[in-house]
Amino acid sequence: MTISTKSKDSYSLVIVESPAKARTIGRILGGGFRVEASIGHIRDLPRNSKDIPSKYKKEKWANLGVNVDSNFEPIYVIPDDKRKQVKKLSDLLRDASDLYLATDEDREGEAISWHLVETLKPKLPIHRLVFHEITKKAIDEALTAPRSIDNDLVQAQETRRIVDRLYGYEISPLLWRKIGPKLSAGRVQSVAVRLIVEREKERIAFRSATYWDILGNFAEKETSKSFQAVLVSVGTQKIPSGKDFDPKTGILINPVSHILLDEKSAIELVNRLKNYPAKVKSVEEKPYIERPYAPFTTSTLQQEANRKFGFTARTTMSIAQGLYENGYITYMRTDSTNLSDEAINASRNLVLSQYGKEYLPDSPRIYKTNVKNAQEAHEAIRPAGSVFELPDNLRDKLTREEFKLYDLIWKRTIASQMSDARGKRKQLTVEVDDALFSVSGKTIEFAGYLRAYVEGSDDPSAELADRETLLPSVNSGDLLICNNLEPKSHVTMPPSRYSEAALTKELTERGIGRPSTYASIIETILNRNYVFKKGGALVPTWIAFAVNQLMEEHLPDLINYDFTAQMEDQLDAISRGESGHLDYLKEFYFGGKRYGLKQLLENKIGEINARDVCTINVFNNNNNSSSIINDNSIIKPEVAEQIVVRVGKFGPYLQYGEITANLPDELPPDELTFAKAKEILENAQRSEEPLGFDPETQKPIFIKNGRFGPYVQRGLPDDEEKQNAALLKGMTPEMMTLQLALKLLSLPRNLGKNPENDQEVFARDGKFGPYIICGKETRSLPENLSPLDVNLEQALELLSQPKIRTARGAGKTSEPLKLFNDSPITGKPVKLLAGRFGNYITDGVTNATLPKGFTAEELTFDRALDLLAEKAAKGTTKKTNKRKNYKKTTKKTTKKTTKKTTKK
Repeated sequence: MTISTKSKDSYSLVIVESPAKARTIGRILGGGFRVEASIGHIRDLPRNSKDIPSKYKKEKWANLGVNVDSNFEPIYVIPDDKRKQVKKLSDLLRDASDLYLATDEDREGEAISWHLVETLKPKLPIHRLVFHEITKKAIDEALTAPRSIDNDLVQAQETRRIVDRLYGYEISPLLWRKIGPKLSAGRVQSVAVRLIVEREKERIAFRSATYWDILGNFAEKETSKSFQAVLVSVGTQKIPSGKDFDPKTGILINPVSHILLDEKSAIELVNRLKNYPAKVKSVEEKPYIERPYAPFTTSTLQQEANRKFGFTARTTMSIAQGLYENGYITYMRTDSTNLSDEAINASRNLVLSQYGKEYLPDSPRIYKTNVKNAQEAHEAIRPAGSVFELPDNLRDKLTREEFKLYDLIWKRTIASQMSDARGKRKQLTVEVDDALFSVSGKTIEFAGYLRAYVEGSDDPSAELADRETLLPSVNSGDLLICNNLEPKSHVTMPPSRYSEAALTKELTERGIGRPSTYASIIETILNRNYVFKKGGALVPTWIAFAVNQLMEEHLPDLINYDFTAQMEDQLDAISRGESGHLDYLKEFYFGGKRYGLKQLLENKIGEINARDVCTINVFNNNNNSSSIINDNSIIKPEVAEQIVVRVGKFGPYLQYGEITANLPDELPPDELTFAKAKEILENAQRSEEPLGFDPETQKPIFIKNGRFGPYVQRGLPDDEEKQNAALLKGMTPEMMTLQLALKLLSLPRNLGKNPENDQEVFARDGKFGPYIICGKETRSLPENLSPLDVNLEQALELLSQPKIRTARGAGKTSEPLKLFNDSPITGKPVKLLAGRFGNYITDGVTNATLPKGFTAEELTFDRALDLLAEKAAKGTTKKTNKRKNYKKTTKKTTKKTTKKTTKK
């Protein structure tokens, strides 16, 4: 390798993606190198019409940012917020002797390196550095064996980017026209939404069933050691379990081979069986072996972190990226379960030292990747280096969240090289007359890998005890003591909604998308209001139902699971150099063996009826409507199918004839039963009748139910001066009276004047709760004071007290939500603060807004520094510059003007 030199002050310039990665590599390389971050991609397809270069604006394909008429040539632009960083990199190249591109080793990283070369056009030696961990050894090895940019990987990334752009930019406008604004479609995103909607449809169609069995408590005669067993059969008929019922009807699938007990028959059976002795019918014992799990891939890490810690996919990837960039783990975007020889040796040495020789198998374990379309030959995610740092040694160096994830990765990696767990399973059957009871037991004879790692558990040692079910030592024919027989009721449950972990697993198994993109896909469907979270479950909105309905009826191929997986196969073939990208793009867009995207969409604008796709028939064949009592309401069970959900301009609503009612945003679709729909529609009917009339204006007062909750209204809908007031916290429409409604409409209340400053004092209800205001001074009202009842004396007392600023009240919090170490740039502490418009990070000079949906718990120090660096790279706005330099400009205006005049 030849390194050119320009001068004694020249250096080798190393470019990486993020500031955190730059800092770590900079510490490793030391003198002679300058390490700088590109801060992600420095150029991309145009984001909007403003970004499109003027010479292309008149082209019919300009809005796509891809010239579909000329070999799908992409139009790349440098976003305004990246120009400052590009200039910085360009300036650094002037004094550099050579350029090292050390971006990540996957397709995105390869593409970033290619874009850097295409944009900066360096006239000096270029080297591509590839490593899967940021350690001195890995960096040194990469420096001794650099390579050139892999054009197949670049082409694969570009093709994927073009396909996603064409898919999104061609279909999204159709959704805007037919359903609503700000919606989006995506190659993987739309399929993910389909999965979530279909699961919700299964829950809507589900009909529960109730069945009974008997729990027996038996004991061995000699030791009196007791155990419990469940009734499994009576005579020749089995006792059913949940899987024996049809989920769509709630009816027993095979009533001949099964006996369905109700409460009465279960009690009768108990009374009969009490008269008979209990004895052991059979005892079966079999050995079992449990093998350890493979080391983590991106997908399995996201799943396990979600199950164990409740981390979202994005949180897991953000923390993992910080651990990687600081040299603690290997690269976190990988489909491979392979471990290098070095990693295997490190794992086996730790097994020997930490657990003992008996836990070390004779030969290393080799894992084959089972994931469809596994990417390039990366390693699994593991601790970095040839000697894995013990988690306890890093406890003081890592944040709580970082430690959890590192500890998880460490345990999984070590466990993957440990011995099998061994034990015995015992099946014990008890006979009482013609009834059989059964129970399964399990003993662990050798814990093996379970000493280090139990999937889904934080504490392997505690979990080992829970995994054992010990049964007494009995033999066939032994008589038992029957302590108790208890009838038990069971109700079948609908299929569970997808959690982030379950959705990630489903997409991975179907070969749809890339695990490295799942975090951003889940984030997108949450932000686009296709999905919301209830606990840890992903619940589709009615907008998702409408979008899925449009896609299924009019563009079925584009959300077909197999078709989407085949697209992934083709894109992977391009990355391996086995297939040409142009042939693929032409067939995808213009068509070939099947219709292309353009042909599919050409006639859809006129063909799709917006009202039809925005109408969801919820109560077709809805059995639960029959259970509603036929009262005096005009909405009766027999008209259930005439009630529909519509997705309108202002959100989803119910409609029955001329009656409409807004649906609460937080109501999951499967909870919209006929009874609930009836209640909502009848409340809407009642809202048309006034509570009474305002004695002063004679205008009617209504209680309404809007998209954001109930409120009171003074005046008719077409009254230009009508006034609305939201209900206070804890109020319900049922408790609303005319007097209470008038009090709400009186807000803001003028309490009188403050004698100290002669300014009026008002009681208000705001976004963050009730408060009082006098001039510029505000104070939140305590929970025991209502803005409807607070008086001037109480308000003045509050105003006299020091202001306690909270995230709930007005202004920023005086105490940081999270405090980090000092910034390496400003030397001041990095803080997360609560501001008027949301949480933000500051280093004393630069402020960066915390991204939407990002919680304080998810924020790491490195992520905070990256966000601050990104904000600083964008530069300040003109308004900020003006404010920053205001005093300086004012003081020197005359002096500068004089100088300019003299020069002229």
